[in-house]
Amino acid sequence: MIQLEKVSKLYGTVIGANDLTVELGAGAYGIVGPNGSGKTTLINLLTGQLRPTLGKVSVFAQDPWRNRKLLRRIGLCPATDVLYPNVSAYEWVTYQVRLHGLSQADSKQWATESLAQVQMTENMHRPMGEYSLGMRQRTKIAQALAHRPELLILDEPYNGLDPVGRHQMTQLLIQLSEQGTSLLFASHVLHEIEEITSSFLLIHGGRLLASGTASEVEQIIADTPQEVVLIGPDVPKLIPHLADQAWVDSIQLLAERTELRIGLRDPSNLYHSVADWISNDQLQIDQFQTANSNLTAVFESLLRHHRGESK
Repeated sequence: MIQLEKVSKLYGTVIGANDLTVELGAGAYGIVGPNGSGKTTLINLLTGQLRPTLGKVSVFAQDPWRNRKLLRRIGLCPATDVLYPNVSAYEWVTYQVRLHGLSQADSKQWATESLAQVQMTENMHRPMGEYSLGMRQRTKIAQALAHRPELLILDEPYNGLDPVGRHQMTQLLIQLSEQGTSLLFASHVLHEIEEITSSFLLIHGGRLLASGTASEVEQIIADTPQEVVLIGPDVPKLIPHLADQAWVDSIQLLAERTELRIGLRDPSNLYHSVADWISNDQLQIDQFQTANSNLTAVFESLLRHHRGESK
């Protein structure tokens, strides 16, 4: 479905995408990364809005920059707000469908159906200038799926939605995926993606740091140098176990001797040993924090792995 071969995109001296190589078959994928990581640049390359400075982009075995008809097979919900204050959602979505070459009658029917899918039926004839941010977001998603694309690309699709709206949108995306629509959606919130798919692309600084299922990414993280924190009254008693280990880079005892920070060359060794140490010595350890609980730390660990750094 999607193939990128050594793709880079430069904005003057700024790198938006850095040597991206990835191949994705039909299915659902999440693009995870902090704001400014290159997610939107990647989406713009896939939809032909940007031309790669280097490398080759292929979607459904075609170049999206050169073949505009390819957009008939792709639905896009951009992160930027779309607002024509004097136009209704029904008029706007109908017009968007017409741009894909459908008849006026089919465009009206498909627009009505897609607005119903996002719970906008009651408000679809009101001017969009009267809409809340969440209603505008629903309208953007409706236009993305109205022409029934094979691939639906969504950039931060939950922006502006309240908890009920987020749940409804998650259920809709799960339903679309089960019905055979491929999904590619970007978010900086990991758990939003995990509800829909277990397949991820982790992007930071324009680089693809890791890709695969959640378990595969977790294994990469486990094998990547990182820092862990143990908190509890007995953490000093772990120091003798750690002092002579070759896979330990650093040990810091903080917060009045109740917080132990450990720099690890190979985290998996600690994970395999620490439970036995705690059990055998009957230690009270209240918290064990790893990079998995902090998305920023995950990306920092993967960046070190990407650069080949040992610590």
